Amino acid sequence: MKLTMKSWATPIAAGAFLISGVTGVLIFFHIETGLVEPVHKWLSWLLVGGVSVHLLANWKAFSLYFSKNSALAVFAAAMLVTALSVMPFFGDEEHEKTEKRTARSLVRALESSSLTTVALVVNDTPETLDMRLKRRGIKDTDPSMTVSAIADASGMEAGDVLAILVGGKNGHEKGND
Repeated sequence: MKLTMKSWATPIAAGAFLISGVTGVLIFFHIETGLVEPVHKWLSWLLVGGVSVHLLANWKAFSLYFSKNSALAVFAAAMLVTALSVMPFFGDEEHEKTEKRTARSLVRALESSSLTTVALVVNDTPETLDMRLKRRGIKDTDPSMTVSAIADASGMEAGDVLAILVGGKNGHEKGND
C-alpha cells in the first residue's frame, strides 16, 4: 500500500478528534483525573494539524462545499461563534478580575498587619508564627511588628514572609511546627 497524505491524514484527524472529544466532555463535567486536562490541551494541536492536513489532502472535494449555501451558512456561523468567543467583553473575565483584585487586597492587608493579627487569621498563635520565622533565620521579631516590617528587617519580600507565616510553599505546614 502506497503511503499518501490521504491515507494517514484522515486517521490522524479522526484519532485526534476522539481524544479531544472525550477529554473535552470529561473537562466539561469536571472529571479531570489523571492526565485529562494536559492531554486535552496539548493533543488538541494534533487535532489542528490532522484536520489541516486532511483538508489539504481533500481540498478539491472540500472546496465544493463552498458552492452550497447551507454549507456557507454553517461555516459563517462557526466563524461568528469563534470570533465572539475570543471577545474580552464576554465570559467571566470581570468575575476573574474581581477575584484577583480581592486576593491582592487581602495579601496587602495581611502584609500590613501585625504578627498577632496574622496569627488570628491563620488560627495560630503569635509564638508559633515567630518560631516559624526563627526556623527560617528571621530573628528579632515581636508580635506587634507587621509582615512588611519583618520583611524589610530581614531583607526579604513581604510576600515571602507571608508565605512562611501561612504555611505556603516557602513555609512549613502547620503540622510540622
